[in-house]
Amino acid sequence: MPDSNQTISPRFRRILLKISGERLMGVESYGIDPTVVRRVALEVKEVHDLGLEIALVVGGGNIFRGLKASASGMDRAAADYMGMLATVMNAVALQDGLEKLGVFTRVLSAIEMREIAEPFIRRRAVRHLEKGRIVIFAAGTGNPYFTTDSAAALRALEIKADVLMKATGVDGIYTSDPRKDPTAVKIEVLSYMRVLQEELAVMDASAISLCKDNRLPILVFNMNEPGNIKRAVLGERVGSIVKPDDDTNLR
Repeated sequence: MPDSNQTISPRFRRILLKISGERLMGVESYGIDPTVVRRVALEVKEVHDLGLEIALVVGGGNIFRGLKASASGMDRAAADYMGMLATVMNAVALQDGLEKLGVFTRVLSAIEMREIAEPFIRRRAVRHLEKGRIVIFAAGTGNPYFTTDSAAALRALEIKADVLMKATGVDGIYTSDPRKDPTAVKIEVLSYMRVLQEELAVMDASAISLCKDNRLPILVFNMNEPGNIKRAVLGERVGSIVKPDDDTNLR
């Protein structure tokens, strides 16, 4: 009798996975934990082996947070550029982790630094995906005042991803932060307007609006639960999904 997983086809063809920099810290309070990078790389490879085309956007909050620095008196544009450089460091770490597993990977940076990464060119990114390479987008949008959430939404639309998957530390979207509020209730399916109107902590408003205008679904799930990426792409009920009200293909 064949393995049941062999009869299940992924429900997405091309995905963009957004990982916050904090996910790479592990139990540390700062920086990159190589053990966590390897675990993330293994999970991404497992999904890549299913035949999916995968792009990644990684934040830089484990190294430098532009908003926090700006609030402490640093010029916002300067702080944001420093945050973009932090995302490049994380992207190179993920590239190293993936290539140690034999997965061909390309880092494309919105800020040109040819010795480290390729410059971002949309058609080149799509071509890499079509050739089976994992693409890691670094340096955000290349502009200050935009978060990596907005960069993830923008890049997902540019490569025509089927879904934007946001990896977090909680198992979906709640009415409030479940780590602080024991009465918080999980919402499995919701609309973009509800996210905006109730100011739910999913992504920043610019990113949500961009996804709303272009009908790009957002799947929010817990990255700390091993195997969740694979479960999500195989159609299991994982996390929470933000989608158009009239889209009946997604639960």
